[in-house]
Amino acid sequence: MIQRVALHTLGCKLNFSETSTIGNEFLKNGFGIVDFKEKADVYVLNTCTVTQNAEKECRQLVRKVLKQNPEAYIIVTGCYAQLRPEEIANIKGVDVILGSNEKFNLFSLINNFQKRNPACIFVSPTDKLNDFGPAHSTDADNRTRAYLKIQDGCDYKCSFCTIPLARGLSRSMNPDEVIYQFKNLIDEGYREIILTGVNVGDYGKSYSTNLYKLLLKLVGIEGDYRIRISSIEPNLLTDEIIQLTSENEKMCKHFHIPLQSGSSKILKLMKRRYKTDDYSELIYKCKNKIPDLGIGVDVIVGFPGETEEDFLQTYNFLNELPVSYLHVFTYSERPDTKAIEIENPVDIYERRKRNNMLRILSEKKRYKFYKEMIGKDLDVLFETENFNDKIKGFSSNYVRVSLDYNPNLVNQVVTISIDDIIDNCCSGTIKGTKNSIELIAS
Repeated sequence: MIQRVALHTLGCKLNFSETSTIGNEFLKNGFGIVDFKEKADVYVLNTCTVTQNAEKECRQLVRKVLKQNPEAYIIVTGCYAQLRPEEIANIKGVDVILGSNEKFNLFSLINNFQKRNPACIFVSPTDKLNDFGPAHSTDADNRTRAYLKIQDGCDYKCSFCTIPLARGLSRSMNPDEVIYQFKNLIDEGYREIILTGVNVGDYGKSYSTNLYKLLLKLVGIEGDYRIRISSIEPNLLTDEIIQLTSENEKMCKHFHIPLQSGSSKILKLMKRRYKTDDYSELIYKCKNKIPDLGIGVDVIVGFPGETEEDFLQTYNFLNELPVSYLHVFTYSERPDTKAIEIENPVDIYERRKRNNMLRILSEKKRYKFYKEMIGKDLDVLFETENFNDKIKGFSSNYVRVSLDYNPNLVNQVVTISIDDIIDNCCSGTIKGTKNSIELIAS
């Protein structure tokens, strides 16, 4: 009987790409992959440590899968596993903890998948995290978007972040290997490739290159595809990358640019590498160069020392900026970070209130941005899933578009004339397609 494995990911898109790679290793070794809600012989939890909730969720998931199958073999990996292996080993039912290096060598470390007590720990020290584990996230049933990991680790020392401890120093995939994997994804039919990493903008130092030079090579590859940058630090979004994005149709007209706070005082406490004036100047530069550019922003509320005045500075700063949406995070204390030593922590209820205010602001910003798209033509890549007789996709500038379901639209880049906003999505009429397939509007 074929053994079955179920995989679950907590955290970022980089984690998703790595989970997909781990899943492929199981397939190569004769396993079948099932949904995490189903009974399996082996469960793999790829964890996060950005927030306290991710660690709590890991514990809950272990208890959940043991109810599904008390004899299941449980593997915990990811950033939480790298930082707190002994803590995880004390969770009843966990069999193996794999660190950041070890998760890609799973089958060389585990001889059999029989439950064991106590749990085995395979975790390298942070200063030994020098290898680059290639990864990409794909869906065999949905040849639409793929996440390609090109960078790992981080050299920055933001006071709230544990990621450098969990993933080590910044390192990159060999440019030739990036091109090889990129071409393979295109040949497999993926129409959008998202470049991911811990700090993607830092790509290439060990190879005497940079992200811009890599992008120049990628956009020169033949094929019908587009490239999206998952997230890029404001100090690493160069004029060259902005110019290339404005000029080349293969570059998605969308940047996700972390801010974290609209108060320069708080940015300094966070040990970020810019001030609010620098950030504002960058946003307006991008929008002046690419008027319909979609811009996402990460922001943290409730950082230690953040007064009501500091928060209102952040709120007003974001309210005035021409950005499209926000990813709002509530600050949570993380061990081994400088931030936990900062005085004047913010009350947890106040943190939640500020989070809610910015989430409401995000919806307003998104609606305003979508409304600006009415009357314009957007190139939309449609996905396979049927949402209650609707098909949805994203435009190049990251606008969610919904039409009546039409299977001929699946994995096609279609020009849509936007004429309305319905249920938080834009809608419109089909004007054309990027290939010769005949499409009939419903």
